Amino acid sequence: MRKQLLICLVVFALCLPVTVAQDSGKTASPAPITNRVELPPPSLSGGMPLTQALASRRSVRAFLPTPLSKTELSQILWAAQGITDKQGRRTAPSASAQYYIHVYAASADGFFEYIPAGHQLQKLSGADLRSKFSAQQSVNQAPTVLLIAGEFERAATKYGPEKGPRVVLLEAGHVAQNVLLQAVALGLGAVPVGGIEPKDVHQAASLPAQYGVIYLIPVGHPK
Repeated sequence: MRKQLLICLVVFALCLPVTVAQDSGKTASPAPITNRVELPPPSLSGGMPLTQALASRRSVRAFLPTPLSKTELSQILWAAQGITDKQGRRTAPSASAQYYIHVYAASADGFFEYIPAGHQLQKLSGADLRSKFSAQQSVNQAPTVLLIAGEFERAATKYGPEKGPRVVLLEAGHVAQNVLLQAVALGLGAVPVGGIEPKDVHQAASLPAQYGVIYLIPVGHPK
């Protein structure tokens, strides 16, 4: 009987560390991020000369229904906010490299946020929000509409209530011009749309409260 009891105690002692390790509060592996869409790597060389793109840029408001290819969308988003070096700097300049701008893409496939780190899209909604953003024909007709939003509160905290918003708007302008020139270089058309109701767009897109809507940029194949 004593021998059997001793065996039981030994078995229990061997099992005890495993039980303690499982209940010790050890951090579990994070759950994988879902709804991420991998984009093709952007092209970093070749293409239309910059001077030709500058000379060819025009506002395009009428588009064919042809969707952008994944490669075209990848290049457009990289031009907007793509990371260009190991330090995390991007295609568009930002005051003190703070990067107050967020870029979203709306299409018939849903509503997505561009994630510069990893060059990916995060799907936020399966709804087609283009018609909710604006009644303008260019917004409703374009196969993809970029939404440019900025973190005005964060910029105001760093630069003050007067300079902060200006810093965000300047950055948004840099991003928009990159998009417009990249669109030309790809044989696409685009137009910056500022005549919108930011609060309506913000609500339709369900953006974070601290983000402010600045631009819509319809992009597509010119009609």
